[in-house]
Amino acid sequence: MGNLFCCVQVDQSTVAIKETFGKFEEVLEPGCHFLPWCLGQQVAGYLSLRLQQLDVRCETKTKDNVFVNVVASIQYRALANNANDAFYKLSNTRSQIQAYVFDVIRASVPKLILDDVFEQKNEIAKAVEEELEKAMSAYGFEIVQTLIVDIEPDEHVKRAMNEINAAARMRLAANEKAEAEKILQIKRAEGEAEAKYLSGLGIARQRQAIVDGLRDSVLGFSVNVPGTTASLLCVKII
Repeated sequence: MGNLFCCVQVDQSTVAIKETFGKFEEVLEPGCHFLPWCLGQQVAGYLSLRLQQLDVRCETKTKDNVFVNVVASIQYRALANNANDAFYKLSNTRSQIQAYVFDVIRASVPKLILDDVFEQKNEIAKAVEEELEKAMSAYGFEIVQTLIVDIEPDEHVKRAMNEINAAARMRLAANEKAEAEKILQIKRAEGEAEAKYLSGLGIARQRQAIVDGLRDSVLGFSVNVPGTTASLLCVKII
């Protein structure tokens, strides 16, 4: 109905591309616009200025020959000042972004081993963002943010990694158990040694007490019985 009365409505966060006899004339802001079709004026299309997100899954190989699926999340939007470039220069924006993401990831990941891929995912995301920003700015698009949201090794590799991790934990548990048993044995041996020492000390004190008792008896007898000596008594006792 709007076209019938030569009026066009442009919604918020959207711009329209105005052409006159097939030639670009201007970018129409949100609102109502008068376009007399009899003068060859028309809307060639609409361009959203909203933030958009594209998730790209890329399969590649690491330096240690492990195949991984890297999932990158690209947040981008068209620039209102360059809306004509964004509308005319690219026929498929998402495919173009995906191609650049593939190129950067497949150039970066093969330089790293699998463990480093997990540790340096922020560096990979930064490299993707810089390349996209440099390429897509020429087409009127802004790359707001790039994230590496997932790194998925092959299922067999994940199973092997889990087994290695489990084996390492079992080895650690075994070492801890052996260390605990060692400590128990040491403490047990120390206890037995202390017990034997105390037992020997008791026996020695007992014998000393017997000797002291005999000596006192001999000395007392020699004092009370005239004509006896300690040496004589000892000989008789033996």
